[in-house]
Amino acid sequence: MNDTDPRYGDRAQPGDDEPRRLLIVEDDAAFARTLSRSFERRGYIVHNATQLSEVEALLQEHSPGYAVVDLKLAGGDSGLTCVQALHEHDPDMLIVVLTGYASIATAVEAIKLGACHYLAKPSNTDDIEAAFGRAEGDATVELTERQTSIKTLEWERIHEMLAATDFNISETARRLGMHRRTLARKLGKHRVK
Repeated sequence: MNDTDPRYGDRAQPGDDEPRRLLIVEDDAAFARTLSRSFERRGYIVHNATQLSEVEALLQEHSPGYAVVDLKLAGGDSGLTCVQALHEHDPDMLIVVLTGYASIATAVEAIKLGACHYLAKPSNTDDIEAAFGRAEGDATVELTERQTSIKTLEWERIHEMLAATDFNISETARRLGMHRRTLARKLGKHRVK
């Protein structure tokens, strides 16, 4: 009898001989440490990286089945580039993108580049593990009509431009015709911590 958990598909799961390997790509050291410990308690073997070059080096020695990637990384690296590299390394890897700068534009791009899910911070281990299990999508999600406010449209436009400029605030402000300090203030106000 095959009693595999459908949340994990072919991936190793609790009770299997093969350990579940997870790569956390996060430049916030405290958050990465907390997340790592929590996943280790759940039986994952966890590897950490803070930027794309570290991810590429880790992939030479390890082949994780799961990854959690922050959208904005150390050294100005984009998490979207990291998602693309991870997906090219292993198209079956389950990748969840975490961000404090959530927007529809970056969510769409993350999924197109190979992520299975996209979560806004703060997200915990339960949220992330549940996201790994929802890799196939859910056609039964209720469709709701949403009135889009001007603030929401502005927020989405800012993030679309941030993604287009690889999160370069000065260039984003220039393209939006906005002072850099004004943009920084808007980002600081709306950032989810």
